[in-house]
Amino acid sequence: MSLGLFAIGAGALVGIVVAAVAAIVVLWAISVYNGLVTARNRYKNAFAQIDVQLKRRYDLIPNLVESVKGYLKHEAQTLEAVIAARGAAMGANQAASAQPGDPSAMRRLAGAEGELSGALGRLAVVCEAYPDLKANQNVLALQEELTSTENKIGFARQSFNDATTLYNTKREMFPTNIIAGMFNFGEASLFEITNEAEKAAPKISF
Repeated sequence: MSLGLFAIGAGALVGIVVAAVAAIVVLWAISVYNGLVTARNRYKNAFAQIDVQLKRRYDLIPNLVESVKGYLKHEAQTLEAVIAARGAAMGANQAASAQPGDPSAMRRLAGAEGELSGALGRLAVVCEAYPDLKANQNVLALQEELTSTENKIGFARQSFNDATTLYNTKREMFPTNIIAGMFNFGEASLFEITNEAEKAAPKISF
């Protein structure tokens, strides 16, 4: 009789241990999942700051074109290139804002922003041939605002890349990668401009 009771007690103890281990595993999985969600939200929030500054840049560009076009009557192609590049960048940014970190969207945005920076740089070179622009207070004010905005974009991009790197590191580490794979926490892409000439803010100095 005592052996039977012992067997029942041992079985119950094993059941309790198994239940406790299962509960620990579940709690661990929940904690890991929540940590991945937090890391993902951080890089998405960081991209929102890039979005704010990019939209500010897009808003300034038409004002700049309007201010200089009276001086650049024979440079319509250059001005049109700036406007076209702005439109492409706005479209790319809209897609990236809907899916921050998505590899395709981030590559498209980086490329479009590089093209826009290049178009603005070419505009600045053209404007160097028009001394009167250097005395135009409206143009000077826009130049200052664009320079400030470019600096803010750079800081925001660095913050996004830092947050994205932390997220990617977390999702790749064992055993967190098990939960990441189970719940489709995919890799997030950095916002990188690989062309060294495009990395620099366009120097719009008139």
